[in-house]
Amino acid sequence: MNIVEKIIQQQAEISAIRRDIHANPETAFEELRTSGLVASKLESWGIEVHRGLAKTGVVGKLTCGSGIGGRAIGLRADMDALPIQEKNNFGYKSKNAGRMHACGHDGHTAMLLGAAKYLAQSKNFEGTVYFIFQPAEEGEGGGREMVNEGLFEKFPVDAVFGMHNWPGIPVGQFAVMPGPMMASSDNFEIRIIGRGAHAAMAHHGIDPVVIGAELVLALQTLVSRSISPVDPAVLSVTQFQAGEAINAIPSEAQLRGTVRAFKPRVQDKIEAGITRLANGIAAAHGATAEVTYQRRYPPTVNSPAESLIAAAVLEKMVGTENVLRDLQPTMGAEDFAFMLQARPGCYVWIGNGPGEGGCMLHNPQYDFNDEILPIGSSYWVQLTEHMLAPMR
Repeated sequence: MNIVEKIIQQQAEISAIRRDIHANPETAFEELRTSGLVASKLESWGIEVHRGLAKTGVVGKLTCGSGIGGRAIGLRADMDALPIQEKNNFGYKSKNAGRMHACGHDGHTAMLLGAAKYLAQSKNFEGTVYFIFQPAEEGEGGGREMVNEGLFEKFPVDAVFGMHNWPGIPVGQFAVMPGPMMASSDNFEIRIIGRGAHAAMAHHGIDPVVIGAELVLALQTLVSRSISPVDPAVLSVTQFQAGEAINAIPSEAQLRGTVRAFKPRVQDKIEAGITRLANGIAAAHGATAEVTYQRRYPPTVNSPAESLIAAAVLEKMVGTENVLRDLQPTMGAEDFAFMLQARPGCYVWIGNGPGEGGCMLHNPQYDFNDEILPIGSSYWVQLTEHMLAPMR
């Protein structure tokens, strides 16, 4: 494995930064301490720092060489934590009740900081690299906000790259594929308006619970009977809320859930189907329905050219056998998708180990594997040196 020796030598420092961030988790758009730490480290290494995009975002700018041709790339890491109560007992567990780095964003931030320090010292490239530290990946669209607030107008790049740790992939391996890596994420809410009544005299009412139960089952047919079996899609009803009294039929019920897909036309068809089924089933029982459908994150789609570049860099670094290029995409979602919509680029998974003992993403016993810190930092460094190799 071709890991940069100086990065290995700074592993203890980067691990300490990672554990400090882990112990002080901050959720979406509240990453004040984390962004302050990131900015302070970048400035101490002589990197130009810009703050304020998407409230708590940080962008570091490092230019080396003559800058001929204006070549530039962006490297992105997310900084936010999740609203989860940590169940680990090690010394750097979360100090903030109900908040936890359960997805490894502490490690992502640390790996990019490690690469930034090395590149600021080595300066073995020609062009500009932007270190993009993004807030609010977990459901709040910090990537979208950075793009909408002019990320790539203020910091123009030829390509942008992202990386996420992946439990279940062995340490020392990466996954990279052209095309979809992760699905879109849409949310829906259905309000069923019936008529309340005494539970012992149900014939006086219009029961939204019965209507909701029928609708939950009917919604499952949208994927199984309306979407082509070769087009992946998931529709999950995750909340069903109605009533307060055990002896009263409520007047309303609410269903909420999520939809995942890779193609916009599949999203269109499912959205239309939810509305059609909700209105039709409600009307059949004399009730009405109101549907709200939100398109949250688009699919994360890698550009073919940048995927080939990332794979080539990784194969040189860890060996062809350790670069997985045929994994199935996941139905999870990632707001790096907004950056990939704005610029070509590539998003890779770095192996975090087997994930045994609860060490899976979004688990209260998850922890980022410090063993992979120099591996991830070395990928960022070697990708930068490849993309911005000095021109002869």
